Amino acid sequence: MSLNSRVFVVVLLTANSLQLTAQALKAYEQDLPGSSVKFKMIPIPAGTFSIGSPPTEPAHEEDEGPQKKISMSAFWMGEHEVSFAEWDAFFKSVDVPQTKAIALDAVSRPTAQYIDLTWGMGRDGKQPTNSMSQAATIMYCKWLYTKTGIFYRLPTEAEWEYGCRAGTKTAYSFDNSPERLKEYAYFKDNSGNKFQKVGLLKPNAWGLYDMLGNLSEWTLDQYDPAAYQKLSDNTKDPLVAPATRHPRVVRGGSYLSDAKECRCANRIPSLADWNKRDPQIPKSRWWLTDGMTVGFRLVRPAQQPPPEEIEKFFAQYLK
Repeated sequence: MSLNSRVFVVVLLTANSLQLTAQALKAYEQDLPGSSVKFKMIPIPAGTFSIGSPPTEPAHEEDEGPQKKISMSAFWMGEHEVSFAEWDAFFKSVDVPQTKAIALDAVSRPTAQYIDLTWGMGRDGKQPTNSMSQAATIMYCKWLYTKTGIFYRLPTEAEWEYGCRAGTKTAYSFDNSPERLKEYAYFKDNSGNKFQKVGLLKPNAWGLYDMLGNLSEWTLDQYDPAAYQKLSDNTKDPLVAPATRHPRVVRGGSYLSDAKECRCANRIPSLADWNKRDPQIPKSRWWLTDGMTVGFRLVRPAQQPPPEEIEKFFAQYLK
């Protein structure tokens, strides 16, 4: 299947979108109805950037090239990774929307965690929520839509890298110096082998915290090691739409990652082994027993698609 035949989801979400400037979008806080929890969304302006990394970048990998110039529509992005406070508002809800995606668990809400999936690293609300499958994160987005009427989703791989770079062209969102990574990211050298509370270190130039390190973050894309080879320059809002449950693209590196794995361009394919120790038969569609380094972050398109397109999106990712 060609890349062009697999980009319908982004077309679906950005058709009829207004080309909004940075001045037209403003940061805002979203209330979670039924709770005291809020989260902040940061405006990301429309623009262009070069996705991937050049062969001269230290630690460059083959799936990061060749670099291609990409055109991006405006959107909002979560100021930080989704926290346990935000996730628990959903987890404790009694009205999670029905979906066939949860049929394997025979319920329409998250199953109870059969082990402590925080692994003792903390759950006081400020830690980033972890160990969720991609399907679980999409269900969270669907719940948000039913609660707020606003369409939230995971970022595409291109949106994630565009937001992470915040206008830079260097290996990291600040410069090329791994020595400075401790100022912006929790990774192997400074995490103490634990994820940390969100928003404690420096944000990037657009005000996004923990894009690098802490937890790796789900994107919408199917992982294709040759994805950039199939892209044309000036492609707008690219996406490799889902074909199989694994591998999907995860970005940003984690609290266990080396500095080189926390580069803006680093691509991580998801693995079925992230759930290999799940004792349930069949295995849970919600939790990852071996995915403790994985979390997620929200985006919101600048122009909300019509309801029928939103429903098509959820049906595609929750089938």
